[in-house]
Amino acid sequence: MLPSVNYLAVLVSGIAIFMLGGLWYSPALFAKPWIRLMNKSPEEIKAAAPGPLPFIMAFLCGVVIAYAMAVMLNHFPPANVPHAIKVAIIVWAGFAASTSFATAMFSGTPRALWLINSGYNLVAFIIAAVIEAVWR
Repeated sequence: MLPSVNYLAVLVSGIAIFMLGGLWYSPALFAKPWIRLMNKSPEEIKAAAPGPLPFIMAFLCGVVIAYAMAVMLNHFPPANVPHAIKVAIIVWAGFAASTSFATAMFSGTPRALWLINSGYNLVAFIIAAVIEAVWR
């Protein structure tokens, strides 16, 4: 049986992850190099993901990430901020970074593109872990 989690903290973490994505892939941070590394124009990026569905799916993925992080934190107490950050880094390195890096190596994804995308995941995991550690 999975441990109980604070569903409100999971929802808030999902919202924070979604907002991070908006900032991370905005012109203020990594939009220009990300688009260049994708070998696409801004118009092609917009045309590939029209309408609200990609944003809804990205939000739902953030909620799933937040829920999984809450479960992980419950399995590896104590739930304080430094420990939560360590758990987030281990989860990122062991699952997200390693699998996406192996895929990037075989698919010819530029390392800089992998760093942008994987860096987003690392920061998202840490944000969710910190919110959920503080908001027990």
